[in-house]
Amino acid sequence: MLSLPAGTQVWLVAGHTDMRRGFDGLAAIVQSTLQQNPFSGHVFVFRGRRGDRLKVLWWSGDGLCLFAKRLEHGRFVWPAAENGAIHLTAAQLAMLLEGIDWRRPQRTWAPTTV
Repeated sequence: MLSLPAGTQVWLVAGHTDMRRGFDGLAAIVQSTLQQNPFSGHVFVFRGRRGDRLKVLWWSGDGLCLFAKRLEHGRFVWPAAENGAIHLTAAQLAMLLEGIDWRRPQRTWAPTTV
């Protein structure tokens, strides 16, 4: 889990994003679509079309960080909006990254015993 400094805002970028994009492509989305500065220290979260992959872009103070996650089962819960951004708390981000519905804390997929 990311350890974010106090005051860091977390933004889910609505809609879906081409997961082939890297640092520059995602930073361009933050600037052009959200009208925000990708070097602000805030966290920007992007989801792929299928819903099982996401990328997190964050300026740590000395460089851009890009984190990626793919769920093997289930999908990341995402707002229905097609554009704009949704603000999350750090706790909601932690739930999202674990595959838990951050709106109602429940797993989107229940692990089975082996």
